[in-house]
Amino acid sequence: MIPPDALEAAVETSATQFTNQRQLTRRLGFGVLFGALVLLVVALLGDLRQVSRQVLDFRWSLFPLVLALTLFNYTLRFIKWHYYLRLIGARSITYGESARLFIAGFPLAVTPGKLGEALKGVWLNQMSGVAVALGVSVVVAERVSDGLAVSLLALSGVVAYPQYWPAFATILTILFGVVTISQMRPLALWLLGIGERLSLIKRFIHSFRLFYEGSAALFRPGALLLAVGLGVISWLGEGLGFYVILLGLGLPANWHTLSIAVFTLSFSIVIGAASTLPAGLGASEASIAAMLAVLLGLTADVSAAATLLIRLATLWFGVALGLIVWAFSREMLGFNAAR
Repeated sequence: MIPPDALEAAVETSATQFTNQRQLTRRLGFGVLFGALVLLVVALLGDLRQVSRQVLDFRWSLFPLVLALTLFNYTLRFIKWHYYLRLIGARSITYGESARLFIAGFPLAVTPGKLGEALKGVWLNQMSGVAVALGVSVVVAERVSDGLAVSLLALSGVVAYPQYWPAFATILTILFGVVTISQMRPLALWLLGIGERLSLIKRFIHSFRLFYEGSAALFRPGALLLAVGLGVISWLGEGLGFYVILLGLGLPANWHTLSIAVFTLSFSIVIGAASTLPAGLGASEASIAAMLAVLLGLTADVSAAATLLIRLATLWFGVALGLIVWAFSREMLGFNAAR
């Protein structure tokens, strides 16, 4: 979820500063180093030698299938992204441009600080002229609809394992709160009116109004139902990918393994989002490893190996794809104009 001041930062800072490749590379470098440190800690906690053996013994012939399921997830999420762009009036952007912009946002997930994926709103503004605040509303709607989707996938697991209920209920309340406020126009306008009288917020009020109008359109019942439906199917794809990884590590192919795989991955995404850390780094890995140990009785080395493999096949695979787009879309992203 984007911090409250991310919208202000995106609107107030020039596109040139935001798209400075050197600054982005530095931010990304910090994120990659932190991510590598997290993976190393996971491996060390599981005994580095034993974890390495588990990874080497993994049935690597299954890994292309895992990546294919990750691409399935990305494809459905792109459909949702492009649908959202149409809802806010960004009709001039082509499917190819939209896809490149969508994928280019993947590396931003691991960048530290308050920028995050709000930069996609700046890039969208440069490409189509759509107000940055409207673009940021799409990014937020993506995250909220994804959050609701993985929460639905995790629901049956939470019912079966009530110890996870408090964290689950807290996140779900926040997500529904965001959606509800966006659809209660009198309340939203009243809050904006209060903000207009506050000196610290007044100069950003136009951007906040645009952000609200975009959010109100994106969270309408029909649009939300479609987005969450696509999200459930897309994230189920990654859950199946995690199931394949567990099979590759020697677990039995049965309904119990599948259900735990989907629940564990879905709940770890919820925990990662709640942590507010870049891409949930540390929080997601810890929850995956711990839940596999508790729910499937896996040893520390197998849990660690499964955690490393699923994060490589999802988060870091996406980062790699995004960097490829950065390399071949420099002009579109403004990298040539601002170094």
